[in-house]
Amino acid sequence: MRFANPHLLWLLLLLPAMIGYYVYRNRQGGATLRISTLDGVKGAPKTLRYRLRHLPFVLRCCTVALLAVAMARPQSSESNSRSTTEGIDIVLALDVSTSMLARDFDPDRIGAAKEVAAKFIVDRPNDRIGLVIFAGESFTQSPLTTDKKSLLNLLGQVQSGMIDDGTAIGTGLATAINRLRESDAKSKVIILLTDGVNNVGQIAPLTAAGIAEEYGIRVYTVGVGSMGTAPYPAVDIWGNISFVPAKVEIDEEVLTRIAEETGGEYFRATDNKTLSAIYDKINQLERSRVEVDNFTRYHERFAPFLLAAVLLLVAEFLTKFIWLRQIP
Repeated sequence: MRFANPHLLWLLLLLPAMIGYYVYRNRQGGATLRISTLDGVKGAPKTLRYRLRHLPFVLRCCTVALLAVAMARPQSSESNSRSTTEGIDIVLALDVSTSMLARDFDPDRIGAAKEVAAKFIVDRPNDRIGLVIFAGESFTQSPLTTDKKSLLNLLGQVQSGMIDDGTAIGTGLATAINRLRESDAKSKVIILLTDGVNNVGQIAPLTAAGIAEEYGIRVYTVGVGSMGTAPYPAVDIWGNISFVPAKVEIDEEVLTRIAEETGGEYFRATDNKTLSAIYDKINQLERSRVEVDNFTRYHERFAPFLLAAVLLLVAEFLTKFIWLRQIP
């Protein structure tokens, strides 16, 4: 509640003046009919009309107070907001080759990548996100969607060995570009995560980067792997998996060029902590644009006060000149 003309509330100061004058006048006496003695009426009972003799004045004071409040124009407010969200279309391109089972991350590289990707998805409620996986070839695990629950379920199903082994970075990037090619979003982003060197596929990584640049797609590349050696999975002739130390090889030069040509950035993750920090940084770099317009609508509320003042004025007239009428 607020008042459009709050300065008019000063009119309420008329009430103390009115009360003071009324008390003063009554103490001075105002009889206009002279009689020889009051002995005959001293013992007369005090009727209801006698006890309510001040009612007209009380009604007048209430009328003045209500008129002052009505003139000040009380208003109730209703606040509303209108938000406009400009989301970003993002495709996560995830390497699922056998080397992603290396144990230099906890529990392994692919497990750590899925964990931080899930957190990234949850933190982007306004964006459409898709998922592409690649190894020796690539395919779309999930198209662009705002259904985060379904996307997280599909991400949880990702595992190494789903497709032929190898590292087709160019093919994986091209598939991700194809998911964004017809997107009408103002901002289109690919986050490509791999732990190796492009060794298969018909599309060279830099060729795919050129296509991404033409479509205005920014590519953030993430190289996953500790420095030096890491325990890589090895399968013997009986199908048993063991882990042996092997040199970590990531084509950082190509990943850096892909990022630079498309306006993105290259990151190197050497453990779970740095990988999580990388996704947090990308999350901050690619923020959705949300515009919020706040506006307040005011509704006039003086009518009830004005109506009450009119009714009290009529009540004062009726009581003073009809029910409590005095002898002149």
